[in-house]
Amino acid sequence: MNVRRVWSIMASLAMLASAPATAQEASVTFRGEISDSQCAFNVHSLTKSHEEMLKSKSGAAGHTAATCSIYCIRQLGGQFVLVSKKNVYHLDNQDLPRRFVGGKVKLHGVLDAKTDMIHVVDIEPE
Repeated sequence: MNVRRVWSIMASLAMLASAPATAQEASVTFRGEISDSQCAFNVHSLTKSHEEMLKSKSGAAGHTAATCSIYCIRQLGGQFVLVSKKNVYHLDNQDLPRRFVGGKVKLHGVLDAKTDMIHVVDIEPE
């Protein structure tokens, strides 16, 4: 093996070693509320909230943010999202947020800024 190839391999290994080993090491903390994409993106809301659905005469969405989000996900094709101030982030893992729907959370994850998608590492109540 020639010297140039050895140095090339060593440089590649050094770059790999300096990169984060796991997503958790590169994760950022986000704070906000676990909601549904239907309400958060104004699909059937004027205020990016559950207000209109909860005031609906049918009562199908229930009486809380959690019941509204579950209704919008099960019946209207929504997905769990994180609403943080004026930002809405898609979540790649749709199982973890289920326990926290309608609640304030501290979410650890890696943001893909191009898609506003967070790779969720973990979630805990705030």
